[in-house]
Amino acid sequence: MASPVLPNPSNLLGVALVVNRSRDGPRFVFHYPPQIQYGKKQRVTLAPGSTEDELDDDDEVLLNQLSQPAFFEGTSGSLPNAAGFQSWNHDDHLETESGSHIVPWEHVAGYPTRDLESLLTPSRAFHKRLFQVSLDQLCFVSSPVYVNENGIWRKQKRQPKSRPPKSPDNGTESAILKDGSSVSTMLGPDSPQVESKDASVADAAGGSNLGSGTGLDETEEKKSGMTMFNLVFILKPKKHEAKELAETLYVHIIRKINKLFKYSQQKTDFVWKESKRILTLKDKNREEKTKMSVLWKEILEASSLAACVQDIYDAVSQNKIAALQLETSEGTIAHSVQIPIPFYLTDLPPEEEAASTRGLWITTANYFVEEDSLHDPSFLDKNFGLLLMSDEKKIIAELQADADDATAAMVEFVRLSKPTMSFHQISQGSGLSPTQVHKYAQHFIFWRRGIAIPPLHARDVYILSPNADFSLLPRASQAWARAFPLAPHLADFLAELSACPRMYKWFCPSKNHRPTYLQMLAWLMRGGWVTQLCTFAYVVVWPEILYEVEYELEAEELKALQEEATRKEKEKEKQQQNAELESDKGKERERDEHVPQRGWDQESDMRDRRYFPYRPSSPAGSSSTVRHSNISLSASTASLNLLAASATSAATEGPDIPASSSSLSLSLLAQPPLIPSPFPPTDQQQHSSSSTPSHSEPPSASASPPSAAQTQGERFALAARLSRIADKEAQAAYERSAAFARKPVPVATASPSLNAAPHLAHLAPYVIVDARRATGKDSLYLSAIARRFPDPKVRAAWPVFWKYFNGRAALERIVLGLGGDAVGGGGGTAAGGDKMKIKKRKEAWALMTAMSEYLICIRHF
Repeated sequence: MASPVLPNPSNLLGVALVVNRSRDGPRFVFHYPPQIQYGKKQRVTLAPGSTEDELDDDDEVLLNQLSQPAFFEGTSGSLPNAAGFQSWNHDDHLETESGSHIVPWEHVAGYPTRDLESLLTPSRAFHKRLFQVSLDQLCFVSSPVYVNENGIWRKQKRQPKSRPPKSPDNGTESAILKDGSSVSTMLGPDSPQVESKDASVADAAGGSNLGSGTGLDETEEKKSGMTMFNLVFILKPKKHEAKELAETLYVHIIRKINKLFKYSQQKTDFVWKESKRILTLKDKNREEKTKMSVLWKEILEASSLAACVQDIYDAVSQNKIAALQLETSEGTIAHSVQIPIPFYLTDLPPEEEAASTRGLWITTANYFVEEDSLHDPSFLDKNFGLLLMSDEKKIIAELQADADDATAAMVEFVRLSKPTMSFHQISQGSGLSPTQVHKYAQHFIFWRRGIAIPPLHARDVYILSPNADFSLLPRASQAWARAFPLAPHLADFLAELSACPRMYKWFCPSKNHRPTYLQMLAWLMRGGWVTQLCTFAYVVVWPEILYEVEYELEAEELKALQEEATRKEKEKEKQQQNAELESDKGKERERDEHVPQRGWDQESDMRDRRYFPYRPSSPAGSSSTVRHSNISLSASTASLNLLAASATSAATEGPDIPASSSSLSLSLLAQPPLIPSPFPPTDQQQHSSSSTPSHSEPPSASASPPSAAQTQGERFALAARLSRIADKEAQAAYERSAAFARKPVPVATASPSLNAAPHLAHLAPYVIVDARRATGKDSLYLSAIARRFPDPKVRAAWPVFWKYFNGRAALERIVLGLGGDAVGGGGGTAAGGDKMKIKKRKEAWALMTAMSEYLICIRHF
């Protein structure tokens, strides 16, 4: 988790307040600290080996600017003399040679306030929006708040729309009063709104002022006040941090303080009254030429608004909680703001960030927490506990000092919260609901009164934190000695923890000392001196398991192919039987038809004479020629049938041949061949062939295409190609079956990690990164591992445990994560057999030890 960009004294120079009035215009009211000194870019020293010739003209202009402050630019009169400027402390007033008066508080960060107040008064379009402007290296971040459109800060209360009673005469709504006059029930937009306690008086006076101008005069008086206020943060950030820092201040500080200021302005006109008081003091001391330090002290004592600005800067720049108090005419309004910071780190920070994050608790336990949801109580896991960062009695005293309805429940939660108990245990053993426990825990975490940690346990391993701040060791040793006078010295105890990692219980002299030593451990965790050393695991699949799963998959695939080939063979036999039945029925229909053969021959001879002028004129020759063609056709058909039979037999031998290939070849061979003409047709015959029937077909049949001989050759070639493909696929299927038969059958061994069989030499162990999201072969590997466990309890617990074997969930917290999940005593699931609940760490470690053959473990914080 990357460290967020936080404000500090180097990038947060000051806080200012600007207001605007419709009559007087913008005014720069106050800023803190009093002296925000910032000069423009000065001439820098060139790097070794570089010359001024390497700089262009623009760089030369920037580098040769004068080093004197920028606020003298634009000041009326000439500059002060050199001696006066060198001795000026930016606290006293300064006189120029021409007699002009330079007031120290009228220049902020090197710029005149009269220029800044105009620049920091944007239009209404930026109302409650992030407004950011840059001047040189400075960045001004704010969110201006404007008055309502009607010119009144306080919003008018929406009065309910009352429907007058319907008239019994015509059923229409009547708004006529008893005296015959009628009024509108809705107030106009310019009507002033008063407080609820004076509502009755205002209503009584409102009716009498409707006709007069008293109400309008009061509205105009309300409108003549302040129209805008703008709390501005003056920053000097690095270029890559400017955007993030501005967003952080806007979200966590500016918006919340603006709500506070607007609330006080709506109630008592607080912001403008305090601004007017501050401006009056500044004008008075301007004439008296009071020192700036004296004036600022007087302003901070007289105005709670100025003191609030001071508290904002002091707290935000030091990354602390800003407790704000506004002394209004109706009482004190208190509010607290802060920038939430992470209370832990998941990795060691880089060197440039090490100083700011030194001493934070370093752990990967909260890997599921999102940085943007730290304010959401749902991020707290029920199996985590709360470690209070200060004394329990002190927190209870703070709660009782500002008592409310939830104080009693929060005090009870503080008394029950122990670093050895989880939130779930607290809710189960008290009258607090889980929702209340999570809500109160998040409250203490947000306000830096506690941190969420895994419950401390004597069986866990704790080591010296690599992020510990040893610069605080002398002072921490004194506090350690006061808290635990009989314990070993802090430095010695930390040295023992950092020597050899072991369970924390082995550091206790006896079992009776464990409660005291757990309190010592909580003290060390609170200061970031120690962290927990956790164990994380992944599921490793050894080559023996990989080979077994691959063997089973290949066997299932061959079995499926054999079943598919058998099914196709049965379908083809059924089709052949249906074809034989259809041919028998066709022969019977031909016998039933009585067509005179001689009439057909005579008609055929007439067509032959008409369409074949070059054939011999002898009728006997014609008949012999036709009979010769029929004999040749029958011989060709017989050869095609033989080829089709050979292709069919080849297809049945190969189980992998698709059914479409053999059926396509059979369908092509089953079509009747077309009889070519023995004489080449003429152009006229080609033209008339499309509309004239062939001599070898009945009169109703269409003529054959002229490329009949070529089509028949393609059919022979296609049948031969399909036959070759069938033979090749049959040979491949046979070779594959033979190769699978030669493979050794998988044999389960007691230690798959030590199996060095020759047939496993080409396989490497495989690690499942996240067993909870295992799919495909990963799930098959997990199932194959489950079958290897001889103990039914371990076999039943394997599906429950493997979701934690992802390298992110610590094995020490599996018992907390299970929360008493039921695990079946017999069978693969918890549905059947006896049920048991894993409640003890010893039992959970025993189950994981039985699974250790298939786990690869790592250890880190």
